[in-house]
Amino acid sequence: MFSLTVRRHFMIAHSLPREAFGPAQGLHGATFVAEVTFRRRALNDDAIVLDIGAAGTIIEEVLAGLNYKNLDEHPDFEGKLSTTEALAEYVAKKVAARIKDTDDGRELAGIDVTLRENPDAWAAYSLDITA
Repeated sequence: MFSLTVRRHFMIAHSLPREAFGPAQGLHGATFVAEVTFRRRALNDDAIVLDIGAAGTIIEEVLAGLNYKNLDEHPDFEGKLSTTEALAEYVAKKVAARIKDTDDGRELAGIDVTLRENPDAWAAYSLDITA
């Protein structure tokens, strides 16, 4: 399996209104480093997984919908907790939806999204897109 990872960052505000989240129950900001890994079983005719520039553009487009937004007011998170894990899943599915109809996108086996909140804490979501 081959992979290509592209990183970008984005900033959000949100609250996690449950006792389990302690001080994060209140409105607070977070800056995430998003690492999006594209996986495929074989390289394309250009001997790459995916064009790095194209991958970066797709990621930037997806993250633009989150960057500098208060997720408590974001329609896609209405009635949902915007935990790091939930955000990783959201980003993976949005990236997959944008890339699935491209030539290289049809050959991808999966997309992994890791969101790093700080150097010591991160969450990830893996999406199998072969089915």
